Amino acid sequence: MARMSNRRNFLKQATLLVTGTQAGPLFLASRGARAAETSSVVAETSYGKIRGTLVEDIKVFKDIPYGGSTAGTNRFMPPVKPAKWTGERDATAYGPTAPQTVGTGGGRPGLPVENEDCLVLNVFTPSVSGGKRPVMVWLHGGGFSTGSGSSPINDGTSMAHTSDVVVVTINHRLNVLGSTYLGEAAGADFGLSGSVGMLDIVAALEWVRENISHFGGDPNLVTIFGQSGGGRKVATLMSMPSAKGLFHRAIIESGAVLRLTTAEDAIHTTTLLLAELGLSANQVRELQHVPIPRLLAANAAVQQKLTLREPGMTANSPMVDGKAIPNHPWDPAGPALSANIPLLIGWAHTEETLYDRPTAEKLALDEAGLRKRAAERVGGDPDRVIEAFRKAHPEATPWDLWILIATDHPRGAYTRELAKRKAAQGRAPAYLYRFDWETPEGGGHMRSPHTVEIPFVFNNIKIAGPLISKMPEAYALAEKVSASWVAFARTGNPNTAKLPKWSAYSAQSRDTMLFNNDSRVELDPDHGPRLSMEQSLKLA
Repeated sequence: MARMSNRRNFLKQATLLVTGTQAGPLFLASRGARAAETSSVVAETSYGKIRGTLVEDIKVFKDIPYGGSTAGTNRFMPPVKPAKWTGERDATAYGPTAPQTVGTGGGRPGLPVENEDCLVLNVFTPSVSGGKRPVMVWLHGGGFSTGSGSSPINDGTSMAHTSDVVVVTINHRLNVLGSTYLGEAAGADFGLSGSVGMLDIVAALEWVRENISHFGGDPNLVTIFGQSGGGRKVATLMSMPSAKGLFHRAIIESGAVLRLTTAEDAIHTTTLLLAELGLSANQVRELQHVPIPRLLAANAAVQQKLTLREPGMTANSPMVDGKAIPNHPWDPAGPALSANIPLLIGWAHTEETLYDRPTAEKLALDEAGLRKRAAERVGGDPDRVIEAFRKAHPEATPWDLWILIATDHPRGAYTRELAKRKAAQGRAPAYLYRFDWETPEGGGHMRSPHTVEIPFVFNNIKIAGPLISKMPEAYALAEKVSASWVAFARTGNPNTAKLPKWSAYSAQSRDTMLFNNDSRVELDPDHGPRLSMEQSLKLA
């Protein structure tokens, strides 16, 4: 069993920080910074007309159904098509986010209401007619448990405006509603229940294929991109037969995942869930009617009793069921299913500072404290790992070394490994980056935390935080990063005139773009730490 149980809530915390729903957000500034909506605009879909708004010359449509109800007998079942409507459906306000808040009566300040019927998406487009624009479908973070495609920092207006692309953000089932496997207890009807949250995303991509031409987008030029849990979803979709042909590029930001939940662990989790709710095995279908607050509370209690097997694994990860998800997505090798899909993948240099906030006490960490923390993290004698990182960073304090080690175990190491396994397929390229830009938010010691790149990718610096939003260098870097992401969406290659030449990743040269105010490409950065971490994680 892995030694990662103390990280169960980290991704949830990351999502709360990014969406501004917990004190001290790193990036979120006033939502009033976004220009006012000025007039309405109408678009067609396969299910009826929708009426959105015009914002900064971008047409914005919110709360568009891509699936039907997921309540009652549809709970834990694959998504169904939405019902058609007559007249113009209002698409001017965000629709519901998946239930995820435990013990508050539902919902978080600043975000749409939580509701079980949450299969909705949002479209940001320069035009509803003409054009064959690249389509970029964003999958939000929060592991597989929390988050929302309607968070302010994911607003696609700026990216659509500056880069002439169509941006789509989606909501889908999460946590206990998205990954509870009932097939063992309730029979074949529930055989896909362990992955319905991922099947929701497939349904959203099917909606894009059928409808995005009505929004000026090219259904044959779709990029899926996501950060953290969103990156995990991208990595998983690359192994799902039902998603084949629905996307043509993939971007994984700080979300490399090699393995998912096994059937054995999924069955054990369901057993604990039934016991928590006072239900017997032959009452499993009653889970479809348990009130959402009670179901969420039971799931939270169950997660406290589990020890996650894989380094870096998060709660409520989907199950490898042999059908929707035939195998572990990136282990022992990359999925042949998506061998022809170009991949852009990377991580932030000091991701761990988002989870382990640097206080004065922590910054004073001594050698004994470093060794204790590192031993718990890597699971054994940490001296070899510590010395490899110390040699590469002789100026680093014990706290600095801890953050670098914890970031690399496993996030950085898995990111490099996934890129290597993609490159080994020899079909489509993989491009690797590390985000080194350091934020002034969060007290000045956060450096390059988990989530730091999101406002740069979306070119949303003006709503990125009170300090960042006043930094000219942040705007300059955002233009470069966002343009690189869009270039990749257009061509499968992230190179632009304003960045150094960026070659595809290979096990031989290991080209890595280091994003910063002065970005550069380095071959195999931190070579020694990489080798020590591969050995620690048994990747070598």
